[in-house]
Amino acid sequence: MKIGLVLSGGGARGIAHLGVIKALQEMGIGFDQIAGTSAGAITGALLAQGYTPDESLKIIESSAFVRHIRPAWNRMGLLRLDNVVDLYRKFIPHDTFEGLQIPLHVVAVDLNDGEQVVFDQGALIRPVLASCCLPGIFEPMLINKRQYVDGGVLNNLPVDVIENKVDFLIGSHCNVLGPRKPITSMRGVIERSLVLAVQSKTRDRFAKCQVLIEPPQLAQYTTTDISKARELFRIGYQHTNTMAAQIDKALKDPIEQTV
Repeated sequence: MKIGLVLSGGGARGIAHLGVIKALQEMGIGFDQIAGTSAGAITGALLAQGYTPDESLKIIESSAFVRHIRPAWNRMGLLRLDNVVDLYRKFIPHDTFEGLQIPLHVVAVDLNDGEQVVFDQGALIRPVLASCCLPGIFEPMLINKRQYVDGGVLNNLPVDVIENKVDFLIGSHCNVLGPRKPITSMRGVIERSLVLAVQSKTRDRFAKCQVLIEPPQLAQYTTTDISKARELFRIGYQHTNTMAAQIDKALKDPIEQTV
């Protein structure tokens, strides 16, 4: 049975995907196809390259991601991700989809055409970062003279990208809604509004997953809580382990969904 893993966007909360993956691997589950958006694209690329979840966590903690982000003075976004390309080449030096150990599919949005684009061949790193270019925050990523922004704008849980390539879909969704303390900043208003907008387009994709992993505790974290990486990793790991019996049952009887 071919198993597909779908990883959502969600900023820093995407680190929880690594904990989810670690728990699944300890259950003896491997992946034949991976699809990811935004933070899920980054996580998916590290997994497809062959890094373990623990190794990937160390990379994220030690890569000084923030220091490689430059202000974008052309006003198409507050920040630029160009310098991050060189950073990721240290960890994925071949910079190609073809060089990965597991087929990976990355979703971004063509800003001019307003359409979803799936990258799964050729250069790897720029499409992965394009998938993370949240509009208004990051300057669009230029690839072959086309401008791309965050794939979550149109498809934050890209199950449709691989559903016909596998027999069983596991979705890891970290863009969780839930009760939050009162919002007291402009950044908080923007972030919460984006989460709400993205979530409304994602619910219909949940039902396509035989297993949906969505740790409710993630609702208490923001998309910028990168300093809480260890906590986010642990939440993903522990929540997935609580679903062990449910996941095992779904794998034995994949016709029944466990959402």
